Order: sequence, then C-alpha cells, then structure tokens
Amino acid sequence: MSSQPPLPPWLPPQLSQSPSPTLHALSTSLLPHLLAAISQIGASLRTSHHVALAGSANLFGDDQLNVDVAAENAVRAALAKCPLVVTASSEEDPEEKQVHQTAAEASSPSDERFSVAFDPLDGSSIIGANWSVGTILGIWKGDTALGKSPKKDQICSILGVYGPRTTAIVAVRENPQDAGLCFELGLDDSGSNIELVRPDVKLSSPPYKTRYFAPANLRAAAESPSYASLIASFIKEKYTLRYSGGLVPDLGHILTKGHGVYISPVTQTSKAKLRKLYELFPVGLVVECAGGKAVDEDGRDVLEKGVEGCDERGGIVFGNTDEVEEVVKMLLG
Repeated sequence: MSSQPPLPPWLPPQLSQSPSPTLHALSTSLLPHLLAAISQIGASLRTSHHVALAGSANLFGDDQLNVDVAAENAVRAALAKCPLVVTASSEEDPEEKQVHQTAAEASSPSDERFSVAFDPLDGSSIIGANWSVGTILGIWKGDTALGKSPKKDQICSILGVYGPRTTAIVAVRENPQDAGLCFELGLDDSGSNIELVRPDVKLSSPPYKTRYFAPANLRAAAESPSYASLIASFIKEKYTLRYSGGLVPDLGHILTKGHGVYISPVTQTSKAKLRKLYELFPVGLVVECAGGKAVDEDGRDVLEKGVEGCDERGGIVFGNTDEVEEVVKMLLG
C-alpha cells in the first residue's frame, strides 16, 4: 500500500480509514480526477453566458448544447487520467467504449478495474434560465456496467451540483449489506481546494418540522386520477412544494433539508424519460446511502435490476422511506 498514492485530506474518516483496496483505489484515483472535472464544469458554466445549440445531437436524438459538449469533454478528459477505468459511457455518447487505447495508458500498480456511466450535464433544459443543474456519475466495479447488479456492482455515485456554489454529493457502498456512506464536498473553481462540508449526510426521521414534495410531470395528473389525488393530498396536508425541474438540485434540496419526496410517474401517455444507467441508478445509491428509499414506477427497489442497454428508462419515487411508501400506496394501491 505504501507505493500507492496518499489518501486525500478531505475524505471522511469512514472512507480514509477503510482497509479496502477497492475503496483506496477509488479515493486516490477516480474521486480526485472526477471532482476536478466537476470544478472545471462549474467554472465553465459561470462564464458560459451564451447557451446555444452545438449543431449536433446525441445517439438518442437529443439536441446538444454547447455546455453539454463542454461538460462531456471535461469528464472524458478526467477519465483518461484514471488508468483503473476500463470503459465509460454517457448520455451524450451512450455506448460503452474503452477509455484507454494502449496498455501503457492503462498501466497501474492496482488490480482494481472500474466502469463509469455518467450524465455530464443533467438539467440542460433549464440552464438557459440560469437555474441550478448538475452532473451525475455512477462508478461500477469491473469492466462494464451492463448486465450487472446495481445493488452489488455500483459502488459509488457522485452528483455535481452547480448553483451559487459548486458542491459534490458522494455516495459510497462497497457491500450491499452495508448502510453505505454519503457526504458532501465544497469545490472551488480551480479544483485545487476541496472542503468536507458534511461528513455524514442523512435524511431525518419523523416527526418532521416541514414536509416537502417535488412532483415531476404535473401534466400527468390530468390523466392519472391517482397522481391527481396524491398532489391534492400533499396540498391538503400542507406540504411545501420544492421542484425545479433539475433532478440533481431537487435531490440536493431533499438531502439538505433532511426531508422530501420526489415523484416522476409513468402513465400510458407520459412515458418514462429518466435513463436508468445515467440517472436512476446513481440517484438511487445516493438516496439509500443517506438512509432513504428509491423505487421505480412499479414500486420495486430501483437498484434491484440492472440493464442490458444504455437507453433503458424508468420512473422513480425517492426520499424519506415513510414518505416513499405512502406515495407508492396511493399511486399503486
């Protein structure tokens, strides 16, 4: 272990004191480089005063913005500095590809191998209004994220949050039987200064002082009586509405307040939009490591089943466990 890079000073004790070679490799290679990329993206967004179409589209047919392309390039450059990352795919380039072209590029004293699946800039539809957006990264053990168990093989997820400040929410869980760890870091624009803001991010237990709800796709309530009834019950029970249209900042709000429930329903005419590999799986790990619950549109654990392809999509409900269970009861009966 002495020949390996030293541990960063900003790690929480639960991670810095772990004897696991997998977590040591994660902490000394992937995390520092990916956090530097998040800092770079945050700095770039603060000077990107003209958000415009880049004149290209990803393989899903989504038009790409100039900021999407810049964020994609920043993460790809960071991955190229990580010899332990074998493959990577993203929402902008949704095909698993080798990160390193030669054996020399991939040489490392460690036997650990990882695959990364990421959404470089989630919430690009609201960035023109200068609202908070984010980056979502999922880190998997092994050479691929496809055909794997999210519960067992996705060991880390990182959410970069770009607002007045740039922060990163990191979830780590090597063994699915463990509770996992969720912590928050503050990043400067240079990427050289990282501060451990909250070493142990946890959702609150009842009773709650204030209760929050974040209902995505409210138009679906016009055709779904159960969703309309759910929204009406939130209003009747005097929940506070907090929904921005950005998955990362909406989850960030829930984690900051310690309470909240986010609902992205699926109906016959409102099809699933969120991609499991790039959005649902990383978010699910963060929520579980913070002591909450995340389920799909059928009420099943969102990390229960993996994907065979990069474009599989689903709905999600996440937040405090008791709130999620109540939402599932109202939506599914």
